[in-house]
Amino acid sequence: MESSSLPLHLCRPQKLSATINRLYFLLYIIALLGHFYYRTCSFLQTTPPSKLHILVFASELLLSLLWLFHQAYLWRPVSRKVFPEGLPENKLLPAIDVFICTADPKKEPTLEVMNTVLSAMALDYPPEKLHVYLSDDASSSVTLQAMREACLFSRSWLPFCSKFGIKSRCPKAYFADQSLEYDEERENPEFDEHLHQFIQNHESNKSILLFCPNNCCH
Repeated sequence: MESSSLPLHLCRPQKLSATINRLYFLLYIIALLGHFYYRTCSFLQTTPPSKLHILVFASELLLSLLWLFHQAYLWRPVSRKVFPEGLPENKLLPAIDVFICTADPKKEPTLEVMNTVLSAMALDYPPEKLHVYLSDDASSSVTLQAMREACLFSRSWLPFCSKFGIKSRCPKAYFADQSLEYDEERENPEFDEHLHQFIQNHESNKSILLFCPNNCCH
């Protein structure tokens, strides 16, 4: 079967789970209706009902409503299976835009935001069809400077990820993990040299991003 003829995914309803969930829903809703009928009758017999009884009844109504909302996705559970090999060729893939929002470099660490930007830029997708946008509500000079450093770092980080097939493409996660499984990459004699160079670059950029807010605030 050719890859072009494969579906992107299959969605199959789980009939047994759906039947069990619906029976449970039916029994539970009958119990709830009986309970609310009892509460209503007790209120009519008590004149006037105490504040404690009203508060308990209101909390029961709220919890029952939350439970009802929770049953929505259990009414028809499904299982999905994806077929990545069914994706079209790169030239047929649509262009995608990735929007990353940040508000305040003091509340949202700039280093974390830049790692998110680099992770998005390193997605396994045709680079000419991938556009990453960073929206800074605070218009901070810290974020602007950090973005410049991240762009410089990406010029060597993105080719490195593509060349050696790096799976964890977030720089922070990749360099922080001391149990990296890159045995296959080590078969390439250039890997150790490139890895050592990127560790130095990553530490250098991380220091800039960490100390830039303090320097800019003074």
